[in-house]
Amino acid sequence: MTATEPWLPVFGYGGHIKATTQELIIARGSDTRRYPIQTVKHLLIVGGHTLHTSAVTNLLKAGAAITIFDIDGTPVGYLYPYGYRPDEAVRLAQERAGPHRFAQPLARAALQSRLLLLEELYDQTGHDIFYAGELDFLYQAREELSASVTMENLRRLSRLTADMYYEILSRTLPPELGFRRRTSRPYLDPVNAMFAFGYAMLYGNCCVSVVGAHLDPDLGMLHEGAGSFVHDLIEPQKASMVDRAVIRFAREEISSGDYECGEKRCYLGGDLSARLSTALRDSIDQTRIDAQVRILRDALLANAEFHVLYW
Repeated sequence: MTATEPWLPVFGYGGHIKATTQELIIARGSDTRRYPIQTVKHLLIVGGHTLHTSAVTNLLKAGAAITIFDIDGTPVGYLYPYGYRPDEAVRLAQERAGPHRFAQPLARAALQSRLLLLEELYDQTGHDIFYAGELDFLYQAREELSASVTMENLRRLSRLTADMYYEILSRTLPPELGFRRRTSRPYLDPVNAMFAFGYAMLYGNCCVSVVGAHLDPDLGMLHEGAGSFVHDLIEPQKASMVDRAVIRFAREEISSGDYECGEKRCYLGGDLSARLSTALRDSIDQTRIDAQVRILRDALLANAEFHVLYW
């Protein structure tokens, strides 16, 4: 792990975090990373690790903040130096921002990333996965998103094209898995359960970066409600960081013994969850997530150009 931003995340389990007055030291097994303590402005601890008081004391003395998360990326608490004030300028800029400026490129990038994955799957399957007019409609919707001037229309098109995307994905998967479309909880088929597992991991990684940048996870542009800002940022990342891996598992790596589906819900087996988690750790690109958060933060604070990294 390298620190590419002023915030430094430590994910997973089993890390030992300590510090001297000069450097922060993170050891995990035979791997030890060292960071000049003055460069770490915000340490984000996700999961289960050993945190030495030397790290807490020296980071706080150096003016850094420490935020602690559950393994799923949900913030649970923080430590600030005495007299420390979070960067309220970032949150205020986020609160005052016109949502359309950010929602439009986010919605368009989400659709474009999904189109790229569908085209990739079309090439792989060797048969047409689109019904008549579907692909033309999706391309037309992409152009409508670019020209849309109302938030209502942006949100309507985003929901409609996402629903179409999952229905088209279902045609590339074994029918015995029972996946027809993306559904809400409880999930009754293993593919929806795997999507939920992957999106939870992606959400956690992105939420860590959002909190690290002092942005508000609940002040969304395209989405509304709790976690809406994080959902804004992960929507364009789902296709490449989660969906491709889930589709591969559903087509090549899952067997009937890997899951158990009943009338009320479908459970993923421990071995399948572990293998999928490993694959997702490789496909979820924290560097890209950090860079996207920085781009948005700079657009809010300095009116810099906003663009979306999605593939």
